[in-house]
Amino acid sequence: MRDQILAELRPRIEKLKAAHRPPGLAVILVGNDPASEIYVRNKIKTCGELGIYSEKITPPDTISTEDLLGMIEGLNQRNEIDGILVQAPLPKQVDKHRVLVSLLPQKDVDGFHPVNVGNLVADIPGPRACTPAGIMEMLRRYDISVAGKNAVVVGRSDIVGKPMALLLLHQNATVTICHSKTADLAGECRRAEILVAAIGRAALITKDFIRPGATVIDVGMNRKPDGKLIGDVDPDAVKEQAGAYTPVPGGVGPLTIAMLMANTVRAAEQRLCSR
Repeated sequence: MRDQILAELRPRIEKLKAAHRPPGLAVILVGNDPASEIYVRNKIKTCGELGIYSEKITPPDTISTEDLLGMIEGLNQRNEIDGILVQAPLPKQVDKHRVLVSLLPQKDVDGFHPVNVGNLVADIPGPRACTPAGIMEMLRRYDISVAGKNAVVVGRSDIVGKPMALLLLHQNATVTICHSKTADLAGECRRAEILVAAIGRAALITKDFIRPGATVIDVGMNRKPDGKLIGDVDPDAVKEQAGAYTPVPGGVGPLTIAMLMANTVRAAEQRLCSR
């Protein structure tokens, strides 16, 4: 599915190149977090494969908030940059909120700026958080209906949980958000015809949590002591109980990057139309 989405972007990118220039994405990677380096490498690699212009900016992990804000403002002003992504996590001394709101909303290809979150709440078009947008695209392409279904989202993060719940709600699902303080988590999850696990706890979702035949989407990326990746859902339980599920690794992750590319192309198209 990732390849299908990317293939659909190629003619749009060629059209932008012919009319003006290629889409441009700037990625800021602060410090040397190994997981972040892998994510950014994959994003930059995908840009190269598609013909999207990309820049990787790597300030040291000692950078101040003010210096990072100055870097972002420079990118805000550059015409050849359509999208700006600040890779999380950021060092403790950096004010994450100030960094977030410093991005021009139209260049916020992660969909995290308060303006874009407000647009999501109001169901106004704009960049959407990449992982939830990828999940909705996957449900659509696999003809898994959402309207009228009971959907349970485990996790309430700004990156996945909250936008996921809103996107499902806009498609007329009946949505429950669960989290670490939910009293009967297993009972709530068993009600789900669509279950999205995004709480960041390895194999938390076991057989007792899964309604037989449910669609289970595992967003978790947890590293085991032996270095292997495991999701938030027990892999044996999901194979036994679910009607459809996304594996870890190889499920939602590639879709997230595909939707980042889609957000960047759309930002370039909108900026070209507004010239």
